[in-house]
Amino acid sequence: MLRYTNLSLLILYPIAWFAPLLNAGLLPLFGLKEISVMSGLQSLWETDLFLALVVTVFALFAPYAKTIGLALLHWNLLSQKLLPALHILGKLAMADIFLIALYITLSKGIGIGRIETAWGLYLFTACIVASLLVSLFSKQSEPQHLS
Repeated sequence: MLRYTNLSLLILYPIAWFAPLLNAGLLPLFGLKEISVMSGLQSLWETDLFLALVVTVFALFAPYAKTIGLALLHWNLLSQKLLPALHILGKLAMADIFLIALYITLSKGIGIGRIETAWGLYLFTACIVASLLVSLFSKQSEPQHLS
């Protein structure tokens, strides 16, 4: 079951990257703009290269590399010794969820704009948590019983 849950993440992550994370607007009178991981990254690449690189690693590369690594591990194509490294990649991906939550909290606290969370934030969070759980259960399983 772990194998297929993990493989489903290879499909769900790209959907979550393009799904709306939140809807944001400057004032309640104006319409809200949908923001996704990809639209946010596009904007960051134009304004702040360092932050764009950090978010790209946290939001795209870390979770996807971990998912591919776990898939290789589940089919005995990767050594069990690399599981701690995959767990670290999962922690990096969780940092991205923390940053998004922090930005939402700060924006709501300032009170200038309006932010509403969207379904993509829940999908992205579910992908990260599912990946974390797959990693945790993979660590507890014996190598020949990882199905």
